[in-house]
Amino acid sequence: MTKLSETIRQQAQQCLEQSVAKASVVLQRDIALPDLSFKQRGRIAGTARLQDYEIRLNPVLLAENPDEFMREVIPHELCHLLVWQLYGRDNKKGRIKPHGQEWKALMWEIFDLKGSACHQMDIQSVQGRHFSYRCNCGPVSLSIRRHNKIRQGVKYICRTCRQQLQAA
Repeated sequence: MTKLSETIRQQAQQCLEQSVAKASVVLQRDIALPDLSFKQRGRIAGTARLQDYEIRLNPVLLAENPDEFMREVIPHELCHLLVWQLYGRDNKKGRIKPHGQEWKALMWEIFDLKGSACHQMDIQSVQGRHFSYRCNCGPVSLSIRRHNKIRQGVKYICRTCRQQLQAA
């Protein structure tokens, strides 16, 4: 696991503070500063924990991609918290989607970003172990979680050829 430098931690905190200040001005309301932690694991860059009012960042991906985090990931997660504050779970049209129109509007209005549900960072360093399986389409790589579920009796079917995946 990559040890995150204090400098990058401070930069992330400062970016969050600046993003909250910008959002407060654009939305013309006081916005509390969310907690920031570096506990996110796996391939996910960050998460917004709505009920805890916390943003969690992946320390490995942050250390490898600090510019991307400052430019997009931190504003992305902050907008999730803002949508939760402004709209709650539901609006007149129904359930609020995580990357729905309200979230996209805030990303654009506050940060001039189109916003994407997924990042495009290299995840090689956080990928974890994979196992080879096959179907009629060819080789398939499964995570350790899916591999263990197959060992417990779960059957996975290829979406393309509809054949059950078999260990290679």
